[in-house]
Amino acid sequence: MMKLVFHERMEPAPLLLLLVGVPPTPSSLRVRVWRRLRSLGAVPLKRSAYLLPDTPERYEDFQWLVQEIQREGGDATLIRVQQIENVSQDDVLRLLHEPRDLDYRQLAARYRKVLKKLEQKSSAKSPRVQEELARLAKDHQRIRDVDFFGAPGGAEVRRLEEVVAMRTRRPEPVRREDRPTLDLTKLQSRRWVTRPRPHIDRIASAWLIKRFIDPDAQFVFAPPAEFPRDAIPFDAPGVELSHQGEDCTFETLLKRARLRDRRLVRLAEVVHEADLRDGKYPREEARGIDVAVRALLAASADDHQVLAQGMALFEGLYATTSRRGAS
Repeated sequence: MMKLVFHERMEPAPLLLLLVGVPPTPSSLRVRVWRRLRSLGAVPLKRSAYLLPDTPERYEDFQWLVQEIQREGGDATLIRVQQIENVSQDDVLRLLHEPRDLDYRQLAARYRKVLKKLEQKSSAKSPRVQEELARLAKDHQRIRDVDFFGAPGGAEVRRLEEVVAMRTRRPEPVRREDRPTLDLTKLQSRRWVTRPRPHIDRIASAWLIKRFIDPDAQFVFAPPAEFPRDAIPFDAPGVELSHQGEDCTFETLLKRARLRDRRLVRLAEVVHEADLRDGKYPREEARGIDVAVRALLAASADDHQVLAQGMALFEGLYATTSRRGAS
């Protein structure tokens, strides 16, 4: 038997291999089969050979396609694969990621075009922009539905989607009865929770918390609907410590903790520009930090590892800002 393992730390990933032989005529059958394979998210191994993860749902999808091809006079063979000989694990993983990464790159380019339009304040309410955002959300969901192997390109699209959401969200007026209740100066040895796959604002905020607010802080990652009740949420929709008005989460924390360090204020401008890209603070460092954090996310699927490396990056940025300020 053949066995496919991507990395020693990961579970074996058995695959389904579909071998397809379609007669040259009618050509409509070839086109129909190709479209069906694409809609299923099947990854081409070689010409007329396609891969999907070996799950009951994907097995049934391939079974239906086999029947359709055979009914139309073609040939189709479905095989369970546990190893691909003469192909390294990294090459296999790259092969599985390639189609989805291409989809994500194309989607990211469309998101960036929308962000350029949103730089004009009047465009945010434009029906055309809203229609394009709806199409983008639909296409993003379609790609996620067939991204069976977690292509790294998805992280950039999710980041752009968050930036668009922040740009288009209407500021909520602060009512007297909704005044902040957390006193950050008194929080010690607490658990803090935020969304998975931390980017600029989440990493910077975690560094600020650990460095200046709660030195013994522990960080947890979870979807907002699964946030632990005993943890303090930050940088998530609808929570107290998140974007407020035009401020990113880092700026919100800085103000709430009443930190007066001018170096932190300058660093907040960099985080703001890297996270929101609204031109409010034209800091040159923002682009470099954004690229560095995206590289960390692409290199590791472990959010805690990304956070640790990102916090080290921000510690270095703070130290560099300190030296500039003292000169």
